[in-house]
Amino acid sequence: MRNILSALIFATSLVFLCGGNSYAATFSKGLEAYDARDFVTARRVWRELAEQGHENAQMNLGLMYDYGKGVKKNHKKALRWYSRAAEQGHANAQKNLGAMYDKGKGVDQDYIEAAKWYRKAAEQGNADAQVRLGLMHAEGKGIKQSYTEASKWYHKAADQMHAVAQFNLGNMYQNGKGTKQDQEEAAKWYRKAAEQGYTRAQLNLGLMYKKGAGVKQDYKEALKWHRKAAESGLALAQYNLGLIYRHRKDLGLSFKQEKGEGVNQGKKEAVKWYLKAAEQGLARAQNNLGVMYAKGEGTSQDKKKALKWYRKAAEQGYAPAQVNLGLMYFNGDVVTKDNVYAHMWWNISASTGDKNTLENIDIVEKKMTNAEISKAQQLKLECLEKQYKGC
Repeated sequence: MRNILSALIFATSLVFLCGGNSYAATFSKGLEAYDARDFVTARRVWRELAEQGHENAQMNLGLMYDYGKGVKKNHKKALRWYSRAAEQGHANAQKNLGAMYDKGKGVDQDYIEAAKWYRKAAEQGNADAQVRLGLMHAEGKGIKQSYTEASKWYHKAADQMHAVAQFNLGNMYQNGKGTKQDQEEAAKWYRKAAEQGYTRAQLNLGLMYKKGAGVKQDYKEALKWHRKAAESGLALAQYNLGLIYRHRKDLGLSFKQEKGEGVNQGKKEAVKWYLKAAEQGLARAQNNLGVMYAKGEGTSQDKKKALKWYRKAAEQGYAPAQVNLGLMYFNGDVVTKDNVYAHMWWNISASTGDKNTLENIDIVEKKMTNAEISKAQQLKLECLEKQYKGC
């Protein structure tokens, strides 16, 4: 609860400076009621204060309506109370009001208005607002596109230990956007964010250690940061960790050998991590998991499971999975041999220009009649209309 209303702690510390003991005592009653999950009392106390113009109470009422805590979620009412507090200069309210305009919550989406309120909060030192303003500059939303301005605001937030800002700065230094490309500086900012537990930074830092970019190449460190991100649930990190264990190209895999565990153990680890990423819907992981089941690598061979995971990835438009699914129809693996569906999936994946796919189409067409080829082409069009679902 306190996380959602984290601004309350800050607000309480200001009460004695700007509202007097009477207001402070009343406001605290609202806090006590909220923490006791007596939302009715908290809302009543804060509403009375809010109607009198107290900005912290207005802010908290906005939060209650925004997140539906003790009241029915109502973004229009949240917008109204955020606006009242924001007009009085409440930085968190200004940031939240910007977010309402940014996302179109309780009001028509308006990037210009969003940028305006983010800036007001950012200029007061609100780190979240600084990050969001930086992002709007980077994307040119509601404001002039400028990587230099984005970098400026990210720096301000990063200096306040804002992990997202640190990660974004790492990206800018890594790619040379808004600043001279500097891999060492990128690694520095990724590390700051990674040490705070920001998973995307952990993954990127792991990749930098793996490649030796901006840091001395160190496979142990690469594995460490990949695992941290993977264990925190980042699907792409789980997929990458699966790649490390499957292909045994660096220390992540020889680590298993040092423990006296054989090659198959590395494959088992690959299956484990591919599965975690696949269950989160990552198409690349779904396809690779299908390959492991099809070949019996790190797990018992199970072509039904291979088919299942190929299809999940194929339905997301992932071309390699579409190729593999076509192969299963062509060979009659688990499914009835069907050149028409093999042709359909290969024709869909051919849009990538994959040479092997085009060769596959040539091979299967030699086994098909003109009518079958026409049917396959029609099925392709129907599948594209259905966005690959249920083909």
